[in-house]
Amino acid sequence: MPAADFTHVTTWVFDLDNTLYPPHMRLFDQIEVRMTNWVMRALNVDRARADHLRAHYWQTYGTTLAGLMTEHGIDPGPYLTEVHDIDFSVLSPDPRLAEAIAALSGRRIVYTNACAPYAEKVLQARGLAGLFDAIYGVEHAGFHPKPDARAFAAVFDKDGLVPDAAAMFEDDPRNLAVPHSLGMRTVHVAAEPRPAPHIHHHTDDLAAFLARLQG
Repeated sequence: MPAADFTHVTTWVFDLDNTLYPPHMRLFDQIEVRMTNWVMRALNVDRARADHLRAHYWQTYGTTLAGLMTEHGIDPGPYLTEVHDIDFSVLSPDPRLAEAIAALSGRRIVYTNACAPYAEKVLQARGLAGLFDAIYGVEHAGFHPKPDARAFAAVFDKDGLVPDAAAMFEDDPRNLAVPHSLGMRTVHVAAEPRPAPHIHHHTDDLAAFLARLQG
């Protein structure tokens, strides 16, 4: 991985779930259960149907919330509060990652399809609180989720981000397509690589990847 590919980067954009913590910590499993329960109650369907809709909306719209808003006009506020009311003790601090992020030169931001209050709790549990200049949730994108281009436009405009001088780190490959088209450096963070024209780099160890950028 050539560190030279990142010498122009002055803004570092990080996704949250399964990016700033590893999937094996299973935090999102709790959220999926709460989303399914919420869909069951709100739409008066059984668990199997709710589970199907949750996954279908995520695949079709980018998030379950976006599907519920588009097809059923639900109020996002109560939904976001309920599905993110989970146990954060499954997360553990990551001093290596904290050190690597702190060493990055420039502006550091978190941009998640979840809500910002939830992101703050995740960062606190991971020992990453205070390392970021801004935290943006789906509420800052007008509830448009990644990979919708409108979501990126809203958040990046709000932040004043210059895409040609930015890099984005994401576990979901589809969420890197728009950043790539804008001229950002893109990094897929996952156990297995998913080669695609819009992905510049892949890593299964974010802390080590960032440390290598420091030389």
